[in-house]
Amino acid sequence: MVGNQTPVAKFRAGAVSAALWENDIEVKGRTITILKATVQRRYKDKDDNWQSSDSFNRNEIPLAIYCLQKAFDKIIEKQSQASSNKNEEITTLE
Repeated sequence: MVGNQTPVAKFRAGAVSAALWENDIEVKGRTITILKATVQRRYKDKDDNWQSSDSFNRNEIPLAIYCLQKAFDKIIEKQSQASSNKNEEITTLE
């Protein structure tokens, strides 16, 4: 989630949205890419400027849950695809 990086995917429900970001991490000396999710609510302030918040009222919590569930589903989908691709490579090598 660096500076001007664009999200891999974005999910929206009303003023609430979740975005998926690729992050490189080091595990046992190898760099791997993982997905992380952020969630926010957009609103206009008293001066009519768009702002973001990470707090949600009672009615916005289900929207945040919906967006995060969509983000989770996408992460699982991408992990399954990566697993399939890895298995195909192994099968091809054998």
